[in-house]
Amino acid sequence: MFRQIQRAVGAWTYAPASIAAVVLILAAVFADRQNKVVAEQTLRSDVASEVSLVRAKLEGNINANIQLIRGLVATIVTEPGMGQERFVQLAENLFREQSQLRNIAAAPDLVISLMHPVRGNERALGLDYRRDEKQREAALRARDTKQLVLAGPVELRQGGQGFIGRFPVFLNRGQPNETFWGIVSAVIDVQKLYRDSGLLDDNLSVEIALTGKDALGGRGVRFFGEERITADNPVTAQVLLPSGSWQIAAIPKGGWDITPANSWLLRAIMLTGGALIVIPILMAGRLMRERQKHYRDLSNREKELRRVSQRLELALDASQIGVWEHDLGSNVLLWDDRVNEIYGKPANGELREFDDWASTVHPQDRKRATEDFEAGAASGHYSSEYRLLLPTGEVRNVRSRAIRYQEGSSAPRMIGAEWDVTADATLNRELENAKALAEIKNAELEAAQAQIEHDALHDPLTGLPNRRYLDEKFKNWGTRRVHDGAALLHVDLDRFKQINDTLGHAAGDAMLVHAAKVLQSAVRPGDFVARIGGDEFVVVCIAKASPVELASLAEFIIFRMRQPVSYHGHQCRFGVSIGIAAEDGNAFDPRRMLINADIALYRAKRMGRSRHEFFTEDLQAEIVTTKQVADEILNGLERNEFVAHYQLQFDANTLAIAGVEALARWNHPEKGLLTPDAFLSIAEDLNVVSDIDRLVLEQSLHNFDGWVKSGLPIPRISVNVSAKRLRDEELVKGLSLLEIRPGTVSFELVESIFLDETDDVVVQNVDLIKELGIDIEIDDFGTGYASIVSLLKLQPRRLKIDRQLVVPIVESHRQRKVVSSIIEIGKSLGIEVVAEGVETLRHATILNGLGCDVLQGYALSRPMDENSLADFVAKWRKRAAS
Repeated sequence: MFRQIQRAVGAWTYAPASIAAVVLILAAVFADRQNKVVAEQTLRSDVASEVSLVRAKLEGNINANIQLIRGLVATIVTEPGMGQERFVQLAENLFREQSQLRNIAAAPDLVISLMHPVRGNERALGLDYRRDEKQREAALRARDTKQLVLAGPVELRQGGQGFIGRFPVFLNRGQPNETFWGIVSAVIDVQKLYRDSGLLDDNLSVEIALTGKDALGGRGVRFFGEERITADNPVTAQVLLPSGSWQIAAIPKGGWDITPANSWLLRAIMLTGGALIVIPILMAGRLMRERQKHYRDLSNREKELRRVSQRLELALDASQIGVWEHDLGSNVLLWDDRVNEIYGKPANGELREFDDWASTVHPQDRKRATEDFEAGAASGHYSSEYRLLLPTGEVRNVRSRAIRYQEGSSAPRMIGAEWDVTADATLNRELENAKALAEIKNAELEAAQAQIEHDALHDPLTGLPNRRYLDEKFKNWGTRRVHDGAALLHVDLDRFKQINDTLGHAAGDAMLVHAAKVLQSAVRPGDFVARIGGDEFVVVCIAKASPVELASLAEFIIFRMRQPVSYHGHQCRFGVSIGIAAEDGNAFDPRRMLINADIALYRAKRMGRSRHEFFTEDLQAEIVTTKQVADEILNGLERNEFVAHYQLQFDANTLAIAGVEALARWNHPEKGLLTPDAFLSIAEDLNVVSDIDRLVLEQSLHNFDGWVKSGLPIPRISVNVSAKRLRDEELVKGLSLLEIRPGTVSFELVESIFLDETDDVVVQNVDLIKELGIDIEIDDFGTGYASIVSLLKLQPRRLKIDRQLVVPIVESHRQRKVVSSIIEIGKSLGIEVVAEGVETLRHATILNGLGCDVLQGYALSRPMDENSLADFVAKWRKRAAS
């Protein structure tokens, strides 16, 4: 029977080893599989790094080429009549820069007549984009969208392949007299771009494919690399282009199925580790038998220890010191009555467990006390002081000392003494608390002072440095010399007021915080960003930055700011205008740079916003000239130099006089008679357009009364009214005093005023104006944002088709369809349609055939003063009567 028990115990000792072996085998299989997964992930990460480098080179090379051509486009805008010699001079400067440009061509009126270099590209000269089936669509799309169009790769007429960037060129862009000049095309050499961007590098560890011909992104056609690359679970990334994107895909050479180099090493480690685990378990089984024997020996020794402890307790009663013994092998504790009293335990002589001690130690001291004990047990000398939390809630401080003791091969023990030091600890705590309180007061004072200084120098909303901080920086930088140059960007948010007005100041604050984060993430680590006003920010670049880098930084900020920002379910959109001023190498004058950047910012806003402009000497001269013209405008208003001229309107069927439009003219004492394009934009900045409108209206009403009294057949007069004046709450009150006869006066309003979300003051004023018997006309229809909804809401009497749409109808069948559609919309809504820009009788015939009601243009009459108009109408009547 005894042997059977021995065999059962022996079998039980091997069971853990068997279980451990099975677990280790499963773990080895799992580890081997995970090793392959990790290896593939590492490989994909390496491929992604290679792709990111190639993508960055592609984007950098494309954008660098585009930026070079933008400078040439800007020069053509200022010199629209340049010839081949001047064009070659400018283009040669671009080819001196490191680029992938193959040739540059300019096509005034969509016919290539300027080329550099000419040699090798002779076949492209004389190419008419409108007649070339392969290039017509991209060229016309660039013209119609007014945006850069990047196409390619394409087969070039002069041979080879290239990416073609087509830049539309408009003169007086953003002005009423905006004119399309033509197209500037830049051919980027395909192979050179691939080579410079690293695609043809033999040392590449990856295979690459590019998708998105004509910048159509992932939905486009693959134009580089093999199809198998895109089908083999590649790493992908977007190559962002000025007008679209490409998708780049890459796989490692040799594919993804690669055996990790450390597979056999890992398997060997798992085998060795398994042996190191299983063998000790087998040995532990044998040691279990020996342990039973040790327990018997320990029982005998404990009996002897009790006898010794009884004698020791007698000696320690008077000292109030408790004695304890801790068996490090079994974690069994032996406490005398004094220790039990200190720990709030009953003095029943029971053996204690380690948890009896640890659970009584104060939770805040438990970890430290345990570490002290473990360190003392390891070194042989233990000393610690800690708190006890008794079941009654009482807290005691105790001090404990012990040494390690071991008899032969038995488990080591800690023999120690412990006594209550609560009174001493209480006194020490009171002293420490007094000292800590004094230190806290000092720290609070220092923190408050630091916070006050920080708040004084930082914007509380965005956390950015404020104008005061910037001024202090200016003082420090004022005497500094910067050998590499410095630059300052003045950033102003566009459309910020609309967000504030429509969604409230909380939304505006959220947009300002977003703008601050965009700026901080866009600039370099050494650059300085500050908020200096309501929606104005400044970026100061002390480190070296070239004009190209500054322009790239500005464009990146503009791009990031254009992205919609979600606020409480609303998609808020706004942009930024940026003025840039830079200085090279001499004494750094930051205040002068801030003024110059502000001038450049003013120019950017006048050029249409959401753009950047550099400060130049020419720009400063232009500002001086603008200031001079502004002063002359104010003086002209005081001297009544602004007068009304008139252009007649005719019935499209009978050519009878249907009305007259009043036009503002400036009778300049030195420059003669000036049209609005010479002064209107500056007048808008001065906020005096409403004054000019009022003067023209008063003169027009006076002259109209004179024509009526003299019997001239002029049924009505149309007068332009600015958006600013429409928002004047006193407008209707002033009009009611003029006693305007119903049906004799029309107000022409540009269609951009009538968005579907017009402000309440404009809507109310328009309704009251109509109640006064004044008709409402929409001017320049077709070039702004008026919708069918806004037409139904406004219910105008007439709409006037802009001359930019009317002039091309003689030559363009497509343009004729656009005009015909506008006329049909007007007819269907019961709105009379007026066409301006009737420059030939052919225009008049076509418009009459399309159903237009009223005609206006140079073919019928030019703008005249009141006397010339009276003479013209008299002669017209005689001619009609005969």
